[in-house]
Amino acid sequence: MAKKNDNKRKPSGGRNENREKRKFYGRPKPFERKSKAPLPKTDSDLIRLNRYLSNAGICSRRDADDLIKAGLVEVNGEVVTEMGFKVKPEDKVKYAGETISAEKKVYVLLNKPKDFITTKSDPQNRRTVMHLLKGTGKERIYPVGRLDRMTTGLLLFTNDGQLAKKLTHPRHGVKKLYHVYLDKAVNGAHLKEISEGVKLEDGVMKADDISFVGNGNDKKQVGIEIHSGKNRIVRRLFESFGYKVIKLDRVSFAGLTKKDLPRGKWRFLTQQEVSMLKMLK
Repeated sequence: MAKKNDNKRKPSGGRNENREKRKFYGRPKPFERKSKAPLPKTDSDLIRLNRYLSNAGICSRRDADDLIKAGLVEVNGEVVTEMGFKVKPEDKVKYAGETISAEKKVYVLLNKPKDFITTKSDPQNRRTVMHLLKGTGKERIYPVGRLDRMTTGLLLFTNDGQLAKKLTHPRHGVKKLYHVYLDKAVNGAHLKEISEGVKLEDGVMKADDISFVGNGNDKKQVGIEIHSGKNRIVRRLFESFGYKVIKLDRVSFAGLTKKDLPRGKWRFLTQQEVSMLKMLK
């Protein structure tokens, strides 16, 4: 007679038995890192040095290679001449003795409509120029100079602090051309006085150029070119002679114009325009 096989698998207790096992042993825990040390940098955290320079607005990648070969670029205090060298986000990169940022430089030109404030935000919840710039990208850009609320026309935005400082510093004499609409005909003698200098509360101000618009038949419309960045300077010049500015439009800024840019719209500057701005003395 065959012996009974004691090793035969015993029937399971079913779902109830499994529940009891889970109570006793506990549920399996997800994987946890034991070390709290930061994870090592991966290749995705690194950026080629020539691209870093290009994103900083210094030059193209090809030209950046030439700068690196020439030994003009430093990383963390050391000159780097190796092609393909990669840097980390926290590395300190210098070109021509100045620290640069890897953030991509953005240059946006807006044709500002009236009733918008030139500021990032407003405590009174009035409309600001930033409401008009949707779609320019994730970079934080800022206006270069200001236009008052009711003044229309060209306004430049960028995250290139070095260029913004250059365009707003009086020493560089960046030209701005305005089309002025006045409440009454302007005396030609007043235009001459404005071109020679008018004493205002904050000093003597004068136009670089001033004349009637077009053929000069409409004496209520004047074109004025100035480089001063003082607050409301154009309005104050005409108000000093008893004129009221009905409309003020900036039609040119640092050589940039409103051509093919409707009111309330924006566009990115071309590489040629950016290069032109950087060459201004």
